[in-house]
Formats: sequence, C-alpha cells, structure tokens
Amino acid sequence: MKYFLRMARSGRWARFVAVAGALFGAAACAVHAQPGGGAVALPPEVEATLARAKLPRESLSVLVTDAQGTARTPPRLAHRAQVPVNPASVMKLVTTYAALEQLGPAYVWNTPVYVQGTVQDGSLRGNVYIQGQGDPKLVMERLWLLMRRLQAQGIQVIVGDIVLDRTAFDVPEHDPGRFDGEPLRPYNAAPDALLLNYKSSVMTFVPDVPAGLARIQYDPPLAAVQRQPTVALAAAGTDCGDWRGALRADLADPAKVVFQGVYPAACGERVWPVAAADPRGFAARAVEGMWRELGGKLTGSVRDGKVPAGLKPAFVATSPALAEVVRDVNKYSNNVMAQHVFLTLALQKNGVATFDGAREALRHWWQARIGDAEMPQADNGAGLSRDARLTAQALARMLQVAWQSPVMPDLVASLPMSGVDGTLRRSQSRASAHLKTGSLRDVMAVAGYVHAASGRRYVLVAVINHANAGSARPVLDALVDWAARDQ
Repeated sequence: MKYFLRMARSGRWARFVAVAGALFGAAACAVHAQPGGGAVALPPEVEATLARAKLPRESLSVLVTDAQGTARTPPRLAHRAQVPVNPASVMKLVTTYAALEQLGPAYVWNTPVYVQGTVQDGSLRGNVYIQGQGDPKLVMERLWLLMRRLQAQGIQVIVGDIVLDRTAFDVPEHDPGRFDGEPLRPYNAAPDALLLNYKSSVMTFVPDVPAGLARIQYDPPLAAVQRQPTVALAAAGTDCGDWRGALRADLADPAKVVFQGVYPAACGERVWPVAAADPRGFAARAVEGMWRELGGKLTGSVRDGKVPAGLKPAFVATSPALAEVVRDVNKYSNNVMAQHVFLTLALQKNGVATFDGAREALRHWWQARIGDAEMPQADNGAGLSRDARLTAQALARMLQVAWQSPVMPDLVASLPMSGVDGTLRRSQSRASAHLKTGSLRDVMAVAGYVHAASGRRYVLVAVINHANAGSARPVLDALVDWAARDQ
C-alpha cells in the first residue's frame, strides 16, 4: 500500500494507469484479433447466426480494420484472415481498382468503323469494317447509334459485306454451360472484342387480357431468327409463380424462339434476359438485324475478318468512361463486363488481350501498389471461377490502400449501398456501408467499407466457403452491423 501511495505522490501513478490502460486495451482487442489471422472468438451475435445457419466457424474468414490504417494497424477482428478462399464476385474489387489506377477513371473504349469503297446515290460499293476493341457496354442503344452514324455517311445500301474485326482479344473458346450447366444464363457469357448487348437478348412480356394473350417484344433485333410474337395467357386466377417455367420455352435453336406454354396475366409486364444459343454468331445477327431495322440494305453478308492495313476510320464510337463502367460491374456484378475490364489491362500493355497478359499486368501492379500482401489468384478477374483465391487479409490491405488513393471516390461510388441499390438492395443490415457482394454455389462474401456510428470508416472482408453458404446472408449482415456499432 505504501508503494502505491509513494507512486501517487510522485506522479508516477498517472503514468502507471495510462500504461495499464493501453495494455488492457490491447488485450481486449486480442479477444477478436490474432496476429496470425487464426481462429479466435467471434462476436456473440455472429456466433449465433453461424449456428442458426448450420455453418461451422471454420467456414468463415473475416477481417475488420481501420480504413485509414496500414499493414501494421491491429485489426478490430481477424478470424482465419490468412487462409486463401474462393471470393466469388468479390474478386471484382481487385479488377476494378487495378483498372481505375492503371487506366484512369476517364478511360474509354473506342470502336472504329471503316468504310472501304465509293459511295454514290446512297450506295456503298465496298465493305464496312467494325473493329471491336473490347467495349464492355456496346449495348443495343449504342449499336443503334453506331448504325445511324453509318447512315450519316450517306450509306443506305451496302453492295458488299459488313466485316467484324474481333482480333483485339485472343481468348480461348468458351463453353457457356461448363461452369454450372446453364448456358442460357447471361452471367455465363464469354468476353469478345466486339461484345454486343452482352451476347444476350431481352424478351419483354406484356399481357393483353381482352385479347387473351401476351405480346412479346424482343431486343435487339436479330437477322434470320424466327421469334414467336405472342403467347396465350394462363387461365384466369392463375398466380404468377414460376412464370418462366409456365412458358415452356424452347430456346436451344439460335434461329427460332418457341413457347409451348402460357403466360400468367397476374405477372403484369415482365422481362427475361437470355444468353444467345449461338454466342459466336450473335454479333453478326445483331449487326445485320439492326442495320435492316433502320431501313438499310445489305447485298452481301456479315462476317468475321480483319481491317485492311492503312485504312482510316470513317468515325469512332466511344464508350462511357471507366468510372461509369465499374459502377455497372460492381453494383450489378456483371461478369462479362468485369472480364473485359480485366482483359483491357493486357490490351493496353501488349496490344492484344489475353488472360495470361491480364494476370501478368495485375501482378506487376499489385507488387508495386500493395506490396507484400499475398497476391490474389485472379483467374478471369470476375470471380466466376472455382479456381480464384485470395485471403481476407490481402484484400483488406488492398482496400486500405484504395482508401488513400485518388481514385477512391470512383471505387466507393461503384459499390452497392446496403439496403439501397445494386446487389444489396434487399440487404437486412441496418448499417451504412458500401460493399461488393459475391455468391456462388458454396460461396457467400462481402467486402468494402462500413461507416461506423463513431464516424470512423472500417474495411470489412468476410467470406464463407461451405456447402451451406447459401444460408449465410444473416451471418454477413450480423458482421456488418457489428462493425457499424463501434462507438
């Protein structure tokens, strides 16, 4: 007791309390954080949601840390943070941030259009060349504008061919059904230097009850494809239910669309996007279909080829800026757009886009910007992969670097807002957060920034790899809410 009295009189007591408090704070932090990133105690509410979802704690990898911290900043929570896991679409964060830094937010993709031959009285005697350069957002509306600009060259009739140059991308042949046996799902579309409308058609069903049918609008127009214009309505009182199944669609023939079932009027107007049954031939059908829709005539065909050396473009169609493209990629988790952004890293460096070149460009950037944090295995850059891997610790470190980057506003603005938009529109989390989501069979993940009640910003990375991952959404919501409750 005399020892403590002497300390108090000498002023050493205050210093003792300060040191003890710091040590106690560090010990309290260690309840949730462990330097090796190994298994430690999780917040009780997270443990409870894991149990309800029938998920073992070993299925979860998570790291929560200060967004303005460094690699040495002690995390608020670390659990299996150094274990490589499949991140699903959370991998898009790596691709989009790398692209924003290497290409710049204002980067655009150009699609040059060449006219070879002479134009007289509205007729071109020669060929038109459209050179794809990887524009990820050459959708129907922009294809319409491109064709209108071609007509503005004084061309109504092409006495020759329309030639599609797709040589800017050197990617392997792709089986759209290989990943999950769903070849007609748009998320399985493969990259293409001349990607038109994501290689997908959109069917809009509009019920006309007095006529007893639903009218079908198809976009974009496709050449040489028979499309059923209407389908009978289901019996009165039929609920919407599995309306796609009720249509009994036959979509396997690229030249024909048939519905053998009915459409429930209770569904109102519905939209069904479908990937092309013949992905390689889709661009030719779309180009010719749009040209003819605008009243243009073509005596030849639409075919693949290469722009002749020395030919100068008549005009160039320009994409939206990269900052806008990454918003589509991240908010709506568009796989083929993400792969285009990834491949563009190689295209800009090597003049031709390959996946190996993109992975090499990413490796050089990662080493220069992120340093010693373990390099992700990006595979195709989109997360639509069984081979992609990263650690929660490495991704969290990247997000810390991104928070200090000049392109941070563009990256954060591209992320879904919890409970507001994108893939987080239906989130049950009550937190204010910007987070990229990811989901595959056996994978559920979120990563991004959580805005805490204290005003601080935290990086959160949470990935679940388990057969029951489909039930993991409440676990991730609980983690986000826990991070946000920092006072």
